[in-house]
Amino acid sequence: MKSPTSSSLVRRLLIAFAIVLLLAAGGWWTTRPKPIAVVFKEIGSGKVESTIANTRAGTVEACQRTKLSTTLGGRIEVMAVKEGEKVKKGQLLLKLWNDDQQAQSALALTQVETARRHVTEVCTLAANAEREAQRQTDLLAKNYVSGSREEAARAEAQAKRAACDAAKSDVIQAEARVKVTRVEQGRTVLYAPFDGTVAKIVGEVGEYSTPSPPGIQMPPAVDLIDETCLYVKAPMDEVDAPKVQAGQPVRIRLDAFPKQTFPGRVKRVAPYVSAVEKQSRTVDIEATFDQPEAAGRLLVGYSADLEVILVVRDNVVRVPTSALLEGGRVLVANADGILEERKIKAGLANWEYTEVLEGLAAGERVVTSLEREGVKAGAHVVADEKTAAAAK
Repeated sequence: MKSPTSSSLVRRLLIAFAIVLLLAAGGWWTTRPKPIAVVFKEIGSGKVESTIANTRAGTVEACQRTKLSTTLGGRIEVMAVKEGEKVKKGQLLLKLWNDDQQAQSALALTQVETARRHVTEVCTLAANAEREAQRQTDLLAKNYVSGSREEAARAEAQAKRAACDAAKSDVIQAEARVKVTRVEQGRTVLYAPFDGTVAKIVGEVGEYSTPSPPGIQMPPAVDLIDETCLYVKAPMDEVDAPKVQAGQPVRIRLDAFPKQTFPGRVKRVAPYVSAVEKQSRTVDIEATFDQPEAAGRLLVGYSADLEVILVVRDNVVRVPTSALLEGGRVLVANADGILEERKIKAGLANWEYTEVLEGLAAGERVVTSLEREGVKAGAHVVADEKTAAAAK
């Protein structure tokens, strides 16, 4: 039988031991590492595409665009259009002063009329000489005239016929001279080669317009654009160029419409590689809009990007590409909130999703916020609901 003093001592020891345990537990609880807040993404099924994109910004181009200048220099006499005006094919755009050429044309027309009248004169004489030669031939057959007279009449008829033919040649020459003067006048005027919109005009009435001499770049007098047909031209890296073919679907993104994408098709792949100094070698790709009206009024020169869709797979298990670590690894949270490293076998991939062939199943959660400090295998984590909600 224990004494009261012994029992009291045991109780005191037990109380002290409990206090020590509580203090130790409290210390551990206050100093334990806090769970790391991470963003999870639940694995599901969906579409994965293999795509390639341009290396530098592309441009919206017009199917028809011409920068017009007269082939002769001169003072602008008529500016028949304004910037932004829509014109029809064959419509006059610009005319230089050409009164001297018009005078030359009028002179040439007068010479044509003179030559034609001269033809009438000499050819009438030639016809009369031929009839006289025939009469002399008939009289010679009856011995009414000498042979020498008949020969003289025949020679005169041949000479006048030659003069008639020469006069006809003069008419042809005069008409050709008229054509030359009209060609010269054509070098001083500009007509619209197609229906379009006048984008820019360089020069005003009374100013001197100068054509571009060989080797010297001069601004065009009129820049004409056909806005009814537009396409996107963008450079692709030479490594990706063999994967691109005409007819492949594309997604077109325009900086002017940042939240929209427009479907299209590859129209043309350039048959050569562009080598720009201090830049990578690229191949120009041209793509058209499937529904041009969906983009509204596009402006030539808009910056644009092309994403060529190479392969599409629907209803496959996929993981966000942002969740992948080097070597095809992902971080998966177990039931206790501890991160485990998992190796997966990847299939098709793009910047948004990667196809999972092995290693993950639908419904599992992977970490996408890999950039946060402390996120690694073995870390205790909790879901960052605020960031996940904001991302939706």
